Amino acid sequence: MEQYDTAVIGAGPAGLFCAIHAAAPGASVLLLEKNPRPGEKLRISGTGQCNITHDGEMGSFFPRYGSHRQFIRPALLSFTNRALLRFFEDRGLSFEIMPGGKVFPVSRNAGEVCDILIHECESRGVLVRCGEPVQRVDSMNPGFVIQTAGLRVRSKNLVLATGGASYPSTGSTGDGYRIAASLGHSIMRIGPALAPLIIKNFPFSSLAGMTFPGLPFSVWRKNHKIIESEGDVLFTHTGLSGPGILDRSRDIRAGDEIRLSCAGPVKREDAAREVLDAINRAPSKTIKTIVAGMGVPERLSRILPELAGIPADSTGAHLTAAGRNRLIGMLTECPLEVSAVGDLSVAMVTRGGIALSEVHPKTMESKLVPGLYFAGEVLDIDGDTGGFNLQAAFSTGFLAAQGIRLRNGHHVD
Repeated sequence: MEQYDTAVIGAGPAGLFCAIHAAAPGASVLLLEKNPRPGEKLRISGTGQCNITHDGEMGSFFPRYGSHRQFIRPALLSFTNRALLRFFEDRGLSFEIMPGGKVFPVSRNAGEVCDILIHECESRGVLVRCGEPVQRVDSMNPGFVIQTAGLRVRSKNLVLATGGASYPSTGSTGDGYRIAASLGHSIMRIGPALAPLIIKNFPFSSLAGMTFPGLPFSVWRKNHKIIESEGDVLFTHTGLSGPGILDRSRDIRAGDEIRLSCAGPVKREDAAREVLDAINRAPSKTIKTIVAGMGVPERLSRILPELAGIPADSTGAHLTAAGRNRLIGMLTECPLEVSAVGDLSVAMVTRGGIALSEVHPKTMESKLVPGLYFAGEVLDIDGDTGGFNLQAAFSTGFLAAQGIRLRNGHHVD
């Protein structure tokens, strides 16, 4: 049976980066990947352009991981966005920062990011074995025995970096949850995150492709407001997407109601005053013209009055008080019922995963099984869109490698 100091399961960004940094001089590292080549999901990230991280100080990153910000903090501080860019720049890859803070390779080619990681593994002596889905892992205390269809190896340390369960076509099918559970770990319920919303009887299908920057919206569940937010909202053929919606989708469920402030960041009473003033100034103006005058795009300004039961071509002079109230409601709190949150086949990342209470945040080592480490999306961590999830993958992979080096008595990077 082959023997290794460290075995890493999963050759995505977290697994590749962990293997690279775990490969101290004299330390043998095996990287197992079920796909025919490493980095399948990384290659399609950011529509193949690889939004690798976000600009800004690390303090601005922490709130982008919701309730898990404290757990991810040591990893992000151990390997920052600046350190990540420097790693790739030292190997010939240039980056550009886009308005809003997203960071992309100048080449817009995620494959180049993969190639650098694979080459670095090879140069550090990491043995990469593709086409080797892991069937089972046994804890020998100390060490582990890992079984694939054609391989049986023993390793002192084991890293689960298998990704989540989103985009299963790339190989992310939840294998890590099964392995972790077999070793005694708890798995927090998984679901889609960074997913679009499917809206019941969506009234704006004809506007698919329109984006509304910085649109305020709230989310209601059983008549209680659970979210108040704003962000770029995209209309699709079946519902809502865009960064503002994607970032909050982890907390949205079927049956919730989204209320859009189509007139932008305006209070209901101010919108009411504005509508009334516009009618008093020009009673012969059409309702759609009045609505468009409040900054609502022309195509939407025709649909909103119709949703309020008001003909868009009718005039302000004919608008009743009850009709005016319904129109103002549509302008400031247009109600849309969520019939479903996009499933794991379309979600960018997975909500849930290995319980963080069972993992040391400063080393990524299991609190239950000595020598077992975790990195990346297999953990119960999901961040906002904009490079935050890839940064978390690289940072947790790096920190797990440092934990292994310390455990093995090697110098840390």
